[in-house]
Amino acid sequence: MTSTSDVQLAINTIRTLAMDAVQAADSGHPGTPMALAPLAYALFAHNLRHDPKAPHWVDRDRFVLSAGHASMLLYGTLHMSGYDLPLSEIKQFRQWGSKTPGHPEVHHTVGVETTTGPLGQGIANAVGFAVAEAHLAAEFNRDGFAVVDHYTYFIAGDGCLMEGISHEAASYAGHFGLGKLIGFFDSNRITIDGATDISCSDDAAQRFGAYGWQVLHIDDVNDVRAIDAVIAEAKADTKRPTLVVTRTHIGFGSPNKQDTSKAHGEALGTDEIALTKAVYGWNYPDPFTVPDEARAHWHEQVAQRAAAHTAWNALWAQYAAQHPTLAAEFERRMRGELLPSVGTAFPTFDAKSGNVATRASGGAVINAIAPHVPELIGGSADLAGSNLTTVKGAPFFTTATPNGRNMHFGIREHGMGAIMNGMALHGGIIPYGGTFMVFTDYMRPAIRLAALMGAHVIYVLTHDSIGLGEDGPTHQPVEQLSALRCIPNLLVLRPGDADEVSEAWRIALQHKSGPVALMLTRQKVAYMAAPERAHAGVPRGAYVVADDTAAQVVLIATGSELEIAVAARALLAADGVRARVVSMPSHELFATQDATYQASVLPAGVPRVAVEAAHPMSWYRWVGDTGAIVGIETFGASAPGPVLYEKYGITAAHVASVARGVLRG
Repeated sequence: MTSTSDVQLAINTIRTLAMDAVQAADSGHPGTPMALAPLAYALFAHNLRHDPKAPHWVDRDRFVLSAGHASMLLYGTLHMSGYDLPLSEIKQFRQWGSKTPGHPEVHHTVGVETTTGPLGQGIANAVGFAVAEAHLAAEFNRDGFAVVDHYTYFIAGDGCLMEGISHEAASYAGHFGLGKLIGFFDSNRITIDGATDISCSDDAAQRFGAYGWQVLHIDDVNDVRAIDAVIAEAKADTKRPTLVVTRTHIGFGSPNKQDTSKAHGEALGTDEIALTKAVYGWNYPDPFTVPDEARAHWHEQVAQRAAAHTAWNALWAQYAAQHPTLAAEFERRMRGELLPSVGTAFPTFDAKSGNVATRASGGAVINAIAPHVPELIGGSADLAGSNLTTVKGAPFFTTATPNGRNMHFGIREHGMGAIMNGMALHGGIIPYGGTFMVFTDYMRPAIRLAALMGAHVIYVLTHDSIGLGEDGPTHQPVEQLSALRCIPNLLVLRPGDADEVSEAWRIALQHKSGPVALMLTRQKVAYMAAPERAHAGVPRGAYVVADDTAAQVVLIATGSELEIAVAARALLAADGVRARVVSMPSHELFATQDATYQASVLPAGVPRVAVEAAHPMSWYRWVGDTGAIVGIETFGASAPGPVLYEKYGITAAHVASVARGVLRG
């Protein structure tokens, strides 16, 4: 039988591990773990369906620590719950090569569901987990077989709720009635600079109530029974997500630092730790002590939670027997495997298609492959008619139709990006989201985290240059291409015609190790009549589109500038200058090719001219010291696209002139 002393010892073990780890590292955030240890205990020991021996069980509950700076709360809890995170890793908190980095990192530490640290991102990730659960439940559950039936929990702090992304994500979750989403607001009323009221006087309860959430309260986080009761109440409302406003005291138990910013982001000090442990009645002098009674109690409690996995396995066996086709499809999606039929679903375009914007050919590709990739789910940030992201004839994801594969993300670019991260990390879904390329500035933090996490997310980014025209410089991307290419592990593709778009989408579906950004035009582009070359060349990042024997200069281009390079080649030929045209839709893919292939495309000793209607920064590595770049280093203007290309020198005549200058040296 569980005793009060067992529970308190279990909770205090989390508190002391956090204090000791931060002290040993001489950096970190001890105060929030000290405050929230009872909540972590109540969640992992009493409420979450999880199995430390099978951390990737598909129907487990998901937990997101949006307040990622409190990472020792999670690491201590995972260790005590029996996950493969030994005490030796706790002792190496924040050290090189450890499994306990300063902020939680998915795929790095077992039991961590998503990478958090930038405040507010975890809330939106949790929304994405809940979206995925709702969608897959609607797709695969049948009468008597709720094989997808789990909750997503998150803990957010004052800082998370101050960040604008919390508004976007919470508004979305409330509107779409994500009843399997339960969040805890750690209301400790302290930030690094001092009390929260120096900069914020929001009423979080009223705010989330206005979003359409159920709002509940816990007056004292140390009351474990109250936590259990409030979770039961949250689950009883199946139509609304729930926020539990949880009153806490940062640095709980610290005689001199509780309820101060001193407890937030620095070690308490050995003297203060000793005083605090005395307040806890902690009678173990050595740091990093885990009492046997505490460990045994945690394991006993968690074993009861893990029993749900055994029950689910039995349910799944019956489901697979009665619904074998559905079971096989679910398993395929969760493995991340594509249907074989998708390989022949990508369209090949021809001259009859005419000159079309790459956003238009992108929309055609989405609709061609959609029947063969049912896990492809997405939409746009209120720009579906411009991004052309809608799967025709398919329902939209709503409270009434959670099986819908089209999504209305609303004007929430940042939220969209982070929600898609959660969807991808959940598994069983390949999310995609569209917006104008310039608005990647709004969602860049989520893109960066997708790249850091290796999340399989696809961005459909249209209106990719000054060619969009009259909307003017506020909507015309200039620096965004180079900025996105700077993000490690983000694959950027800017296709030059319809066939390149088709191949870019093929790559995007197959590229499972990180996010993919597709840059597409509003303006029409010429058809290159080279589907075979595109099919072979786009996956290698760059290939020869047009060539002359013993070319004197290489013209490199992407997207809508590819046809300009081809036209410049013709002008040079009229002057007796032999030029090669290279399409380079992906710098990242070309950089991974071996030296022999790279030299076959960009031969040594032949000067190069790159042309792209964007900032030239990312091109210097390819043109070298003897080459040149035709690009843009200023903002655009409001005028028709062709006029802008003329005014900014993105023309065949100017490219040819620059090439002649390079040859003259």
